[in-house]
Amino acid sequence: MLPTPPAVWHAWIRLLFSQRAWLDTLMTVYATLVGFVWALIIGIGLGVVLARVRWLEQTLTPFVVASQVLPKVALVPLFVVWFGFGITSKVLIAATLAFFPILTNTVLGVKSIERGHGDVMTSLNATRWQVFRRLELPSALPYIITGMEIGIVLAIIGAIVGEYVGGDRGLGHLLVARMNAFETDGLFAVMIQMTILGFLFYFAISLLRRALIPWHASADRRRAD
Repeated sequence: MLPTPPAVWHAWIRLLFSQRAWLDTLMTVYATLVGFVWALIIGIGLGVVLARVRWLEQTLTPFVVASQVLPKVALVPLFVVWFGFGITSKVLIAATLAFFPILTNTVLGVKSIERGHGDVMTSLNATRWQVFRRLELPSALPYIITGMEIGIVLAIIGAIVGEYVGGDRGLGHLLVARMNAFETDGLFAVMIQMTILGFLFYFAISLLRRALIPWHASADRRRAD
């Protein structure tokens, strides 16, 4: 039942030369990226608002936390029932998993701004947009990117889990197909493909950190490593 490393290696090579496997990989990539982008837009937008409006934060935080306490796997069949076996349910699952770390890190980043910096912007008669663009966004960006690093990993997990339950395409579906056929070497090959894909997503966010905030200590440490 446990394949040898050479058998797994040959199965992965066959997977790389399979057109259907690449179509499944692209489907998983699409669901992951679209769900992640939606989580990024909503998470950053709502995070900035919650950090600015204290009463709204106190009102919505319990509901947000409650939505995250619920095991996300339990939502997968519900999304499939509501939105069908197509790509929409996978995108929503990916967005749901990636949303919370982006939101919480955005709120933390905006709140981390020193009061004196805000007073300087006020003394300069800066508008709300200028305060956001010149002060809040640059200060919160290291926190937001940290949330993105966590969120992109959760997004690919959500997309794959969604493909487990419903759908006929994607790496999750391919993994279940290999499992049902008792092709353990192919099963490990698909797992290798998923792992490489996750590493590529995480590495892309790390490059984004170095490009957007080269002045921050975290970027300097990663460059030194």
